[in-house]
Formats: sequence, structure tokens, C-alpha cells
Amino acid sequence: MIHRETHNRFHLVSKYKPTGDQPQAIKKLTDGVKSGQKSQILLGATGTGKTFTIANVIKNVNKPTLVLSHNKTLAGQLYSAFKKMFPHNPVEYFVSYYDYYQPEAYVPSSDTYIEKTDSINDEIDKLRHAATTALLERNDVIVVASVSAIFGLGSPKQYFDHIITLHVGQQLERDDLLRALVADQFERNDLDFQRDRFRVRGDIVEVFPSSGEKHAYRIEFFGDEVDQIKEVDVLTGEVVANHKSIAIFPATHFLTSSNRMDDALKGIHQEMVRQVAKFRKEGKLVEAQRLKQRTTYDIEMMREMGYTNGIENYSRYMDNRKPGEPPYTLLDFFPKDFFMVIDESHQTVPQISGMRNGDKARKKPLINYGFRLPSALDNRPLTMQEFEKHINQVVFMSATPGPWELAHTKPKNIVEQVIRPTGLLDPKIDVRPSLGQMDDLVSEINKRVARHERVFVTTLTKKMAEDLTDYLKNFGIKVRYLHSGLKTLRRNKLLHDLREGKFDVLVGINLLREGIDVPEVSLVAILDADKEGFLRNTRSLVQTTGRASRNKHGSVIMYADIITQSIKETIDQTDRRRGIQIRYNLRHHITPTTIEKPIAPLIAPEGKKKNKTKKSYNDKAVADDFAKMAAEDQRSVLGNLKKEMKASSNHLDFEHAADLRDTIIELEGKTKSTQGSHKRSRR
Repeated sequence: MIHRETHNRFHLVSKYKPTGDQPQAIKKLTDGVKSGQKSQILLGATGTGKTFTIANVIKNVNKPTLVLSHNKTLAGQLYSAFKKMFPHNPVEYFVSYYDYYQPEAYVPSSDTYIEKTDSINDEIDKLRHAATTALLERNDVIVVASVSAIFGLGSPKQYFDHIITLHVGQQLERDDLLRALVADQFERNDLDFQRDRFRVRGDIVEVFPSSGEKHAYRIEFFGDEVDQIKEVDVLTGEVVANHKSIAIFPATHFLTSSNRMDDALKGIHQEMVRQVAKFRKEGKLVEAQRLKQRTTYDIEMMREMGYTNGIENYSRYMDNRKPGEPPYTLLDFFPKDFFMVIDESHQTVPQISGMRNGDKARKKPLINYGFRLPSALDNRPLTMQEFEKHINQVVFMSATPGPWELAHTKPKNIVEQVIRPTGLLDPKIDVRPSLGQMDDLVSEINKRVARHERVFVTTLTKKMAEDLTDYLKNFGIKVRYLHSGLKTLRRNKLLHDLREGKFDVLVGINLLREGIDVPEVSLVAILDADKEGFLRNTRSLVQTTGRASRNKHGSVIMYADIITQSIKETIDQTDRRRGIQIRYNLRHHITPTTIEKPIAPLIAPEGKKKNKTKKSYNDKAVADDFAKMAAEDQRSVLGNLKKEMKASSNHLDFEHAADLRDTIIELEGKTKSTQGSHKRSRR
């Protein structure tokens, strides 16, 4: 039996100290948590150091903490930030381990069945196991997660019951340990020793834990007694530590006992018989035959192998849950008094809210046409109401909190943070008429170009953005257009070129995506600002104007013929913040300075052999040169990219790994078309 350590404390390490209005925000949020407030909002302007503030709050309240983000990229950034600030505490990363994932679906209109395909990232799977392991062992744990935290994960009780605890002097036969490892889904492999595997040499058993990276456990037996437990380097075999006792956690989160499996298979069979009878009664003979054939196959696979493709669709029976009961998730691995932080809550909360309906809409056709049993609906994400029941105490972080957060938080528990460490002010906002807006925009752009600054222009439609880009080019302005079809690598290339000054103006419909924070941008121009809607409401206008808040000359021009409520609220909020910031700067003799952010180098791997006659492999080669390469050179480029992607993932640089993954997908598509053209030419 393992015992969770509760005496550990968080130790924040940073060369910075809270400044501006961070100290008051830290105190208010800390006091709120300690006084039992369930919900608080950190209303922080862009660039005010909200992450550093919340790190101090985590240190002060000293509770296991879940930090939720709305996508894997931002979760990776937060994970890296907290890892640096809490080097002596477990900071874990929990996101979907599917690098490439196509969920199972059926399209009745075209009679198209789409089979589930997935590719599991081994590194992320390891980190998920590290997260659940840490939560069961300690209290000083931070888990940074995407919304995959609300998806089914398996019963924490079953996971806990399958933990193998060993101590020196324990009476235990070697073969009993081997059987327990197999029951925990460990695989025996005496030659290829990797994570989730064990190997046996006489009275010595070596186990590579699910959350391990370089070290494994060596258990040495003397007869039927555990004689020694050592931690060894997997590569060299060197002993790095001796242990009196250890806990070996299961190799999977989805576990069930043999008795539970027998009962589950009976329940699945009974549901199949009922649903098949229902289909036949309705005259749906094809659906009845399909369901019987597929489900019978799955039952036999689970009986013989303990697993089948799509086993998660039967999780209700595996977990012994009643119809409609919520699944177990990562949230169930936390103690009841845990602390939650929801980053960019105006985006994360709606995403949590919409997950259940999207999952249900996809599965309904599968059930109606005999591909899945109705119980497949119980393998699902949590509903918003179920998620809310898991909340103990939460802080929502956003410059523009949404209606759900505001409705669940008392006004006195909204903590504002508007002072930037750099002294930068919120940008000035100027509203100008749409008549003559093009001439005015060209004039304003030229002023920024003369100062070597950059410009964002946002439009309402793709057609308008394309036309505006062509129009500005006629005036000799170096301009590009950012559209939704751009993948991560190309988007990063575009922003990289903008920062380097290869062009001066970026036009787009929605410039609010993550990563689009360019300090060189001193002007944001919003066309049709008075057209109320998704892209022109108060929240989106405040977020858009924030793109000019990283430059000391930052300003915003809204082209509009009327002052809408959203424009008025945005201006009022910005002017109020500017007033606070100006008074603070005057009082503390601070001169605003533009944020200095180094320009990250682009991904530019080259083949193994350098040839002066060949161009360096860069983004242009992706578009123009790769298809012209010889097959051997193509394989060399792809091989180097895959190695670098794996290395980036191992070093937790998930943004870089994602960029490389996108590139690989593009190039593999070009490889296939190239091979096809070669075949045709040979014919």
C-alpha cells in the first residue's frame, strides 16, 4: 500500500519579484482561496504577467493544482513556464497522446464508414502516466492539461488497486510478480527493453515503469524473498540508487479485474441481443446483422486477449457504471480539495461546454446504423454540469472573461491586473469614418514603415482580405495575407518574415490566434468595426486591440460610421486602464519600453550530405523544391525531420515538434505524388 505525502510544499524559483499590481492580485487571490471562495477571476491585461501571478498563488495555497488550457500548444508553453518556476516540485503535462487522430464516424448521406485511426505519441503517454503517478504520491503537484482532462480515463480505484508495492525482505515468489506485471499490461521482452516492459534473468526481474525515461527497477530475489531493489540506468546498467521499497504503477489507465471483465462481457452481450432484436423489429436487417457481427467479434477478442480495437466504447461495463453516469477522468485522480486554474477562460470554458454535444452528434449515426451499441454514448467527455461538480476552487484567467465565468463569480472576487512590468500602456484607440478609409490606411501604414514598425489589418471576410492585400500592393506596400488554411509551419514562417521586416503589413480575418504577438506591431487597423457580430463584439475587439500593446507606439484605428456598444465598451475599458497605467508610471518614474522578444530561428534541417549546388532545405523548398528531389534525397530529408521531431518531443519542445510534424505530413503527401508521377513516366 502506498501513502500519499502531504507535507511537501511548493518552492517558487525566479529572478523576478512581483511588481506593479501583481502583489495586490497575489494577495487577493490567495486570501480568496484560503477563505473558501469557490470562484475568482484574474482579470489581467495582455502582457501583465498573469502566469507569474498565479504561480505565486499556487505557492501560497500549497494544494495540488490543475491548470487547464484550450489547446496543446498553449498547454506546452504553460508547462515549460511552470517547470522553470517550480524546479523542485512535480510539474506534469497531460494532453491527448494522439498525434494523428481520426475518430470513428459514419456519414449516412453517402453511406461512408470512417474507421478510427490513431498514432500514439510515446513521450506524451509517458507524461500522462507521470501525472497520475505524481497525484497519487504527493500533494505538491501541478498538472498542466488541455481539455483532454475531461475525457474518460479509467477508474482511479482500479488503477490504485493494481499498483504493485515491493519492499526488501518481502515474502514473494518471482512468478507471482511476473503474473502481476502481466495483469498490469506490462509486456515481457528480454531483448528490446522499453517503457511498459519487463525482462527476466534467473532470479532478477527488471521493470521499465510507464512514467520512466532513463531508469528502470531491478528486483533481485533470494528464493521466495525480495533481496534487493535497485534503480539502474537502462543504457549503461549502472546502479543509480538502492531502495528499501518501491511502487510500480500500471502500464495503462484502463484496467479491470478478471471478475469484472466476465460481468462486463455478459452485460455487453445482453445489450447486443436487445439492440439486435430492436433493429429486426423495425425491419433494419442490415443494421442488425452488422451490429451482431461486430460486437460478437469484440467480445471474443476481449475474452481471449483482454483488448479489442475500440474497447473504450465498452467502458461503462468495464467501470461498472450505470447508464448516463459520467466517466472517470483525470479530475478523479485529484484529491477533493484541489485547486484549479483555467487559462484564457473565455476560450477554454466554451470548449469544455461544447465537447459533449459534439461527441454525441458523431456517435448517434454509428448507433443508429448498427456500428456501435447505445452504451458507446457513455464513453464521452464530461458535460458542463458534471465538470462544475468537480470544481473545488478555481481561478479564471482572462483579459475578457466570458459570461459563464462572470455568472459564477461574485463581483468582489474579480481581481484586476493591468500594470505591465515594461511600463507599456494599453494602445490609444481612434475611431475614423469609413469614407476615405483606404487612403487614410495607406497613409498610416507609410508612417509606420518609415519608423521600421509593422501593421496588422483585420477584415470581416476572406474576399475583403484578399482584395485589400492586392490594393495595398499597388501602392508598393509589402503586404501578406494570413488565411485559415495555413498550417503551423507556414504561419510561423509568415510571422518570422514579418518580424524580420521582409514585409510590413499582415492582413487577416482573425488575428487572435495563439502565437500572434509581434512586438514590432505598432498599429492595428480594424475595418468595419461597427459591424456587430462574432469578430466585432466587445470581447474580440478588446483582444484585437491587445495586439498593439507590446510596442511603446502602440495604437488602434477603428474604421466605423457609428459608435456601437461594443466599440464604446472597448474604448471605455482601454481608457480606464491607460489612466491607471499612466499614473503608476508617473509615480514610479517608469518610461514605457517596447518588449524585446528574440526572433526564433526557423526550422531549416538539411540532408546528411551537403551539396553546394543544392539549396538549403527551408520553407521555400517545402513548396517548390521537394517534389523535384530524387527519391533517396526525399527519404533523407524526411528521416532527418522525424529524428528532429522525436528529439524536440523528448526535450519537451512541443511547439517545435508540432511544426515539424506539419512539415512531415506535407512532404509525405508530396512524396506520394512524386512516386505516382515516376510510375506514370516509366509506363
